Amino acid sequence: MYLLDMIITVHTGYLEQGILIKDLTQLKKHYLHSKHFLRDLVSLLPTDFFYFVFGIQTPLVRINRLLRLPRLSEALDRMETRTSYPNTFRITKLMIYIFVLIHWNACLYFALSNYIGFGSDRWVYPNITNPEFASMRRQYFYCFWFSAQIFTTVGDTPLPKRAEEQLFMIADLLIAVLVFASIVGNVGNVISSLRDRDNVFFPNHELVKAYLRSHHISKELRQRIDDWYQHLHINKKIMRENEILQQLPLHLRTEIAVSVHLPILSKVTIFQNCEKSLLEELVLKLTPQVFSPGEYVCRKGDVGHEMYIIKEGKLAVVADDGVTEFAVLSDGNFFGEISILNIKGNRSGNRRTANIRSIGHSDLFSLSKEDLTDVLSEFPAAKHHLEEKGRQILIKMGMLEESGEGEPKEEEKVETKIKRLETNLEVLQTKLARLMMELESSNRKMQTRVEQLEWEAATLKTQLPKDGEEGETADGRGEGVGGEVQWEREEAEGEEEEGSDAKVNKVGQGEDSNDITKEGDGESTKSTKEDVERTIEGDKSALKDQHDQENEKGMDGDKSQEKDERPGKGDGAEIESEDKTDEKSRERKSEEGSERGEEEKKGNGAEQ
Repeated sequence: MYLLDMIITVHTGYLEQGILIKDLTQLKKHYLHSKHFLRDLVSLLPTDFFYFVFGIQTPLVRINRLLRLPRLSEALDRMETRTSYPNTFRITKLMIYIFVLIHWNACLYFALSNYIGFGSDRWVYPNITNPEFASMRRQYFYCFWFSAQIFTTVGDTPLPKRAEEQLFMIADLLIAVLVFASIVGNVGNVISSLRDRDNVFFPNHELVKAYLRSHHISKELRQRIDDWYQHLHINKKIMRENEILQQLPLHLRTEIAVSVHLPILSKVTIFQNCEKSLLEELVLKLTPQVFSPGEYVCRKGDVGHEMYIIKEGKLAVVADDGVTEFAVLSDGNFFGEISILNIKGNRSGNRRTANIRSIGHSDLFSLSKEDLTDVLSEFPAAKHHLEEKGRQILIKMGMLEESGEGEPKEEEKVETKIKRLETNLEVLQTKLARLMMELESSNRKMQTRVEQLEWEAATLKTQLPKDGEEGETADGRGEGVGGEVQWEREEAEGEEEEGSDAKVNKVGQGEDSNDITKEGDGESTKSTKEDVERTIEGDKSALKDQHDQENEKGMDGDKSQEKDERPGKGDGAEIESEDKTDEKSRERKSEEGSERGEEEKKGNGAEQ
C-alpha cells in the first residue's frame, strides 16, 4: 500500500505560480527532489527483518511506519474540505484520534505490567498463567478498558503502589485533562457552527418567540408564525441567499445566481430578448420571500414597489370580498411588472389593480423598483426597450392614455430652463465686459500716475544743490526756495484738481458697480467722498513734509547733499530716514544754522 501511494503521489499534479502542472517528467522531478520522497523511502525500509534478531514480541522495529502520519493528515484535511457534511466528519476524526490514543496507552500499560510482573499487585495486568487471562483477546480488551477508564476518569481504578505505576498514572491523568478539554472544545465548536449555520440560513425563531411573549401577541398570530418557521425548516428554505454568498467573488456569485434564477427571470415577458448582461445584473437583485396560506401578497390600490415571480406554490386573484376567485397563478407566473417601470400615461398610476392571495405556502422572488432603476441606469437602450414593451402591454389592456399631453409639458419645461440659462449667461457676459473695461481704465490711470511721480522725482533731483558748490548768496537761496515753494503750490493745486476728478470718477464707478452687481457690499457715495478727501489730505501733508525738508536742505547748503532723499511712493507716503545717526547729525546741523534760517525765512516771506 505504501508503494501504491508513492505511485499515486508521482502522478499527482501540483501548482506552480497558480498553474496546475500535469507533465509526468516534471512531476517525477518535483517528487524525487522533495523531502516527501525521502520520508516515504525511509518508511518503506524492511525493518521487519529485525524480528529475527529481537524476537516477534518487539514491535518497535516497525516504528518507521509512523513517518507516513503527515500523509494521513493531508488526506483527512482534503476530505474535510470536500465532504458535504464537515461537522460530522470533524466529530468522526476526533473519535478516531481518541481511539488511537487509548490504544497506544493500553499497549504501554501492558508493556509496563510485563516489566513489573504480571499479577504482582492489583494495579498491573493479572497473571497470564491463569487461563482466564491468557488469551490475546482478553489481554487487549482488559488493557483497553483500563486505559479508557484512566483517560475518562470514570470508575475506580486500583491505587498504584510502585513508583513506576505512580508515574504512569500521573502522565495519564495529565493527558486525560488535555483529552477531555479537546473533546469538549471540539464538540462545542461543532455545535456552535451548526447553530451559526442555522442562524445564517434561517431567522432566529427564539428571539421572535420572546418578542411575541413580551408583547402578548394573540395565539392565532403566533401559530401562523410558528407554521411559517416550521415550513422553512422542514423544506430547507433559505431566506438569506445574498448573505451566504457574500464571501464569494462577484463573478462566482453571478454564475451561481444565473444558474439558479436566470431560467425563472427569463419567463417574464418584459425581460425576454433582453441583453444577457442585464439579466445577470438583475438575478443578483432577486430576493426570496415565503408567504403563508391565506396571506395577501398585494391588495388592490396599493402602490407597487416590486414585482413578483412565482417559484413554487399557488396564488389566487380574488375579488374585494376575498372569496371570489378570478384566476389561479402557479409556478413560473409573474405579476406587478408594469408598476416598477413608471410608464407615462398609465391609468392605474403604478397602483395594484387586483388582490392576490397565497393559497398555500408560496415561494416567490421579488425585484424592487429601486434595484431595477439602478441596473437600467447603466443600460439606457434596455430601459427604452422595456418601457416600449410595457407600453404595448398597457395598450392591449386598455390602461394607457394616448393623449400624450405629458411629454409636451415636459418639453416646455426644458425649453423654459434653457431660455433662463441663456439670459443669465448674457447678463454675466455683460457684467464681465464692464469689469474688464474698468480694470483697463484703472491700469492706465495707475501707469500715468507712476510716470508722473517718476518725472517729479527726476525734477526734484535736478533742482537740488550740487556737491562742492559753496558760497551761494542769500538772495540766490531765497529765489531758489521761493521758486521751489511756488512750484510745489502749483503741483498741490494740480493734485487737488486730479483728486476732484478722481472723486467724480469714483462716484461714477460706484454707480456702475451698483448697476452691475445689484448686490453691493453696502458702500455709499458718502463713504466714497470721504475716501477721496482723505487721499487729498494725505497728498497735502506729504507735500508739506517735503517742503519743510527742502527748507532744511536750503539752510544746510552743500552739506545736505549727503542725505538720502527718496520721493513718496503714493498718496500720503512719508519719507523715512536711513538710520538714527543721520537724524542726530541733521538736528545738530539745524541748530547751528538756526540764525541763518530765520533770516532766510524772512526773505522768503517777503518774496511770497
